Amino acid sequence: MTSNEQTPREAATTTTVTGERADLLEMLAKHRHFLRFTTRDLTDEQVGLRTTASELCLGGLIKHVTSVERGWVDFILEGPSAMGDFTAMTEEDWARRADEFRMLPGETLDGVLAAYTDVARRTDDVVATLPDLDAAWPLPKAPWFEADTQWSARRVLIHIIAETAQHAGHADIIRESLDGAKSMG
Repeated sequence: MTSNEQTPREAATTTTVTGERADLLEMLAKHRHFLRFTTRDLTDEQVGLRTTASELCLGGLIKHVTSVERGWVDFILEGPSAMGDFTAMTEEDWARRADEFRMLPGETLDGVLAAYTDVARRTDDVVATLPDLDAAWPLPKAPWFEADTQWSARRVLIHIIAETAQHAGHADIIRESLDGAKSMG
């Protein structure tokens, strides 16, 4: 790289994102905000509490969304091998995946939010600099994916937005059950 060339991160910070990419990033930012907002003024202990019949907690939801977003952006960049073969997962693998949905000893809200911010920044950089939103890969092997299906980068970004919005709604219910505070109502 010559001294005049930019790294992808530098290009993303100097590139003006417009059109479809700007729309996708704006919608994702909106739902990220709602998800983060559910944790306002809470302690590390509170974000780890289960307040409904579900096993979900606020900190665990943010951890999960962070992991999902990271995994799907890896998929955009590297293809299905970045996500692995879900049909070959062991009980230990599933247990580690379940840990995404809860706050583990030593984890803090600040740490969970910082990790989410880092992943969000990376996603935004990829969206800003990706050469083609139509670039597609076959989906990884998983019982919930139809065989021989491909998703474009655009489709993956729409999935990340939907996942974030869905879990922001879950978080709103958990927060309201915790102390009556509402995030979106």
